[in-house]
Amino acid sequence: MSNVVGAAPLVTVAMKEEELFPIREVARLTGVNPVTLRAWERRYGLIQPVRTDSGHRLYSQADVETVRSVLAWIERGVPVSKVGRIFARHGANEGNAAPTYESATSGEWSQWQSRLLDAVQAFDEVELDRVYGQVFSSYPLSVTFQDVIMPLWRQLLLRYGRPGYGSEWLFLDTFLRGRVLQRLHNLRDQAAERILLVALPGRCRELELLVTGLLLSPLDAAVHVLGIGQSLEELSHVCSKLRPQAVLVFSNQAPAAETPQTLERLALTLDCPLGLVGEGADLLEDNFRGSPIACLGSEGRLMRQRLRQLLTGRLDT
Repeated sequence: MSNVVGAAPLVTVAMKEEELFPIREVARLTGVNPVTLRAWERRYGLIQPVRTDSGHRLYSQADVETVRSVLAWIERGVPVSKVGRIFARHGANEGNAAPTYESATSGEWSQWQSRLLDAVQAFDEVELDRVYGQVFSSYPLSVTFQDVIMPLWRQLLLRYGRPGYGSEWLFLDTFLRGRVLQRLHNLRDQAAERILLVALPGRCRELELLVTGLLLSPLDAAVHVLGIGQSLEELSHVCSKLRPQAVLVFSNQAPAAETPQTLERLALTLDCPLGLVGEGADLLEDNFRGSPIACLGSEGRLMRQRLRQLLTGRLDT
């Protein structure tokens, strides 16, 4: 792998003597689609392909093996966001600092975000809807939300308290909640089995909860998102009526000191498996190791994979 930090290096004479693969061939060899490969490069710095003069990515055999190693860690239940740290500890990525997503300002995702932001700042819902649809036609659902839309939403949220910015965030938030709810309702009508998704009180905003429900939805069971404010103490009563296959608690903020005890008590009241999703799941994973509470992570593909394992009794908690 290359030791160049940040932008991928251009092809050198020495590199030309080594067999290099285009991105479509790497996708065929590993089963990882090109969009995901680019995400692993830009967001996590896990691979650093070289570039031709025309900007096309070329991957070495070492890069192919790195991709396979990433897949192996993911299959063992490690979130992709943590794989780079494992590589660093084992020397597999020595000398290759991981560039953050935020530094990739010239990337495709940043260009889409700029177009979305232009529509938001103009309060132009027609144009926002048009660009939103184009993003969906360009990327898988998980990339659309996790790498394009939600980072922009969070950027505007950080400005919320400054004069003139609150209305922009509210405009985007209202638009997105409507679109995500519509997609969730359409998916819910296609499955008979239920998964309940509920927010940990005070630990997320509604759109984050809804988007997580959408990221979890490509399953045989439909995800039913309970409203913000749902009491955890009354959850057993809700479950007795809906009889879900599992209950998932969502938290996207640092957990409170009493959160582990709260979830452990909740697990005792339910007749179905209990899982934790979102950033809170990553932060509490060590606390619940060996317990009946399953930490499913915060990344879409991993959450779905672990949820399938949980529903079939194959997830080692």
